[in-house]
Amino acid sequence: MEISNIVISMKGTAVNIPSLRGKNILIGVTAGIAAYKIPHLVRLLVKEQASVKVIMTPDAEAFVTPLTLSVLSKHPVYTTFESEDHQWHSHVALAQWADVLVIAPATANTLSKMAHGGCDNLLLATYLSAKCPVFFAPAMDLDMYAHPSTRANIAQLESYGNHLIPSDYGELASGLVGEGRMAEPEAIVAQLASYFFPKKALLEGKKVLITAGPTYEMLDPVRFIGNFSSGKMGVALANMAALMGAEVTLVLGPTAPHAIVQGVKVHSVVSAQQMYEVTTEAFAHTDIAILAAAVADYKPQAQAPQKIKKKTDSLTLELAKTQDILASLGAQKQQQLLIGFALETENELEHAKGKLTRKHLDAIVLNSLNDPGAGFSVDTNQVTFITRGGRQEAIALKSKREIAEDILTLIHDEFL
Repeated sequence: MEISNIVISMKGTAVNIPSLRGKNILIGVTAGIAAYKIPHLVRLLVKEQASVKVIMTPDAEAFVTPLTLSVLSKHPVYTTFESEDHQWHSHVALAQWADVLVIAPATANTLSKMAHGGCDNLLLATYLSAKCPVFFAPAMDLDMYAHPSTRANIAQLESYGNHLIPSDYGELASGLVGEGRMAEPEAIVAQLASYFFPKKALLEGKKVLITAGPTYEMLDPVRFIGNFSSGKMGVALANMAALMGAEVTLVLGPTAPHAIVQGVKVHSVVSAQQMYEVTTEAFAHTDIAILAAAVADYKPQAQAPQKIKKKTDSLTLELAKTQDILASLGAQKQQQLLIGFALETENELEHAKGKLTRKHLDAIVLNSLNDPGAGFSVDTNQVTFITRGGRQEAIALKSKREIAEDILTLIHDEFL
């Protein structure tokens, strides 16, 4: 199976990373149709416990109202240097207040002025005064986005040390389809969180392979053997590894949509055989492999070509073993670190340690369905990290995001 055949793009809710808590985030809104997304961006940032203020260019008021953004941000919205009651809005004070300035949407006109020192409104004056990091999210029609002058302005802004939030490919306001859509608010929040994440260089330069979710083994065209895995733990590991600077490949079984951090390369699979083929191909170019997927142990010996009809009181199925992905990688690994997961219901430690030895792993993460708050579908987990050298580290009940951070930190501290 060619890996490139099953790459997918996923969107979902914002990735909850606490690195934005307490940050002062100044949003600059310019006159583009994508301004309709800014109320959602403000809400997400406030939910992350950031303090948010908004500056708008005068023409941006045609696309979203200052009142809306003021209510959501819980701060006044600034559009001019002087308010109606003759209060001065200091661009210097706003720039000094901000931990980060985010200009979204950034129109072609504003990009040009930023690149060449234009200063005919409060937002541009604040940008020129800013000593904090500046992020900008372009939004325009595809031909404008592709124009040499726009590309040159973006390159110029990056050369100044500003951070580009790349535009998406998709349907545009003109009805055309192509690059130029402003990045979704969730992606903007994730990029900001990644920038401020204190462990963002922990896995820099490492290639990390992660499997997540269930596999479905088809009985017939409409039925399957599967399990209740939601993929949340594996996705949390992939997101956290990316935030720690790794180049991440995520092989994901059939699940509901997840929020995936920008830069994670996602491969969608259904069956254990598909997961085996993709994972094996990627493993050769991997530094660290973490296999968190709940792979089916058995599959139907044969898949019925048509829907099985209910003709008898009972049905006997003949099952065959699926390919053991973890054991296969353990047998072929060279310099790679290989980490497995063990979900157990009895004799947990004994079974996990046996799996660690039997499959030639470097470490295994044990979690038990007997622990309240752990297991499938829930947002929390409680695990024990066990290494081949005998280290045994119990991690108390936490969110799966926090568990992922602990696991990756332990991998770094123990092996890297």
